[in-house]
Amino acid sequence: MTPACHQKLSEEYDRLRNIERPKTTEIIQWAAGNGDRSENADYIYGKRRLREIDSRLRFLGKRLGDAVVVDPETVKSDLIKFGATVLVEDSGVQRTYYIVGQDEIELEKSKVSWKSPIGKSLLGKEEGDIIEVKTPNGIKELEVIEISYQKIP
Repeated sequence: MTPACHQKLSEEYDRLRNIERPKTTEIIQWAAGNGDRSENADYIYGKRRLREIDSRLRFLGKRLGDAVVVDPETVKSDLIKFGATVLVEDSGVQRTYYIVGQDEIELEKSKVSWKSPIGKSLLGKEEGDIIEVKTPNGIKELEVIEISYQKIP
């Protein structure tokens, strides 16, 4: 993942662990002290929210623990690798793609996962290569015009 994604996930983990979870635990304790828990909405919702928080914390902890952080600005390569900014041409129309991790996908900003059909097809290619990408609308031919490694917006 990119440094920006790592920071974003780390901040979410810290917020959940240090703010949300203690606040939710406090609400559950207060609600439990009010008596009958079977009809206590604060208690029931609090327990459910605590399970959601714990589940997300486990997910983020594993994701951050397994993460390999790659700063695109430090990559030096003529081939398309993770973190590349790739300018391609498709039927006379140029488009830029950013090759990112699964947690960073934003199709409206042309950020595609390295595991997506377009990402997989681009990896390992160089300027001038023509690739075929299988899409729901059929097979597209893309020509790699330019490859660069820069901060991904």
